[in-house]
Amino acid sequence: MSVQLHPATEIGVVKLKVSSLERSVAFYQEVVGLKVLYQQGNTAELTVDGVHPLVILRELDQADVLPRRAGAGLYHFAILLPDRASLGLAVRNLVKHQIPVGQGDHHVSEALYINDPDNNGIEIYADRPRETWQRDEQGHYVMTTDPVDIDGLLAASEGIEWAGLPVGTRIGHVHFHVSDLKKAEEFYCKVLGFDIVANYGGSALFVSAGGYHHHIGLNTWAGEGAAPVPENAAGLDYYELILPNHSEVEAVVQRLQESGAELQQKNGDWFAKDPFNIQVKLTALS
Repeated sequence: MSVQLHPATEIGVVKLKVSSLERSVAFYQEVVGLKVLYQQGNTAELTVDGVHPLVILRELDQADVLPRRAGAGLYHFAILLPDRASLGLAVRNLVKHQIPVGQGDHHVSEALYINDPDNNGIEIYADRPRETWQRDEQGHYVMTTDPVDIDGLLAASEGIEWAGLPVGTRIGHVHFHVSDLKKAEEFYCKVLGFDIVANYGGSALFVSAGGYHHHIGLNTWAGEGAAPVPENAAGLDYYELILPNHSEVEAVVQRLQESGAELQQKNGDWFAKDPFNIQVKLTALS
C-alpha cells in the first residue's frame, strides 16, 4: 500500500553549519536580505517577518569548507519570494554586491543561484502561477533550464526600493546530492510519502506533496556512491518538514521506525536521517 504525505506539507527552517558566524550573518543580511532575529554565542536565527526564523546559522570550530559537489549533502536550499517584482529587487541587490549569479527559467519558476561564503548553495526564486505549470504524458511536471528574462525582472522592480526580503518569503524547497537514487526514492517516497513529480535520466529526481513542482530535489551529480560530507564540514545541519498536525507527524514517525531509519527525539522534537546522513526535523503546524 502506497503512503502519501498530507498535501499541506511544506519545508520550514533550514539550519546551516558555517565556519564564521560573523561573516555569514553579514552575508545573509546584506546580500540575501534576511534580518537577525536572535544571536548568541555560536548561533544566529535569521528572519523575514521579525517573528519566525527562516534560516539558522551555527558556527563550527575549525569547520572544513568543502568545494561544491564534494559529497552527499546539500546542493542548495531555495528561498521562495512572493512575486516577480521581489525577484527583480533581489537581482538588483546581487548586482550591487557584485555576487556571481547563476540563473534558470524552469518554466514553473524563475530562479537565481548563488553560493554563501562556505559554498552552501542558495536558490532565490519566484513561482509562475500554478495554472500555467504543464505536465507530460507521465504526469510529471515539464521543467526546463532556459535563460531568465533579466530585463523583465528589472522592469518588474523598477521604482521599488530594496528593503530586504519581503514578508511572505519562505523556504520553497531543498535539493540534495545523494549517492543512490533508488535508495533516495525508497526513503523520500515510500517512507516519508512524497510523490514523484519529475525524473531526469536516472540522475535527478524531484518529489513533492500536494502537487507542488518540488519540495525535494535529489541528484547524483556528486557521483554515484558519493560518501556523505563529514560532520565537521560546513553545510546542512537539518531542514524542517512541517506537517499540518501531530497525528501526521506520528504517522511519519511510525513509518520511519518501521523502515529502520535513524531516528531520535531531542527536546520533544523528532529528527531523522536519510540513507545519506541528511537530517530532517519533523514539526507539526498545530
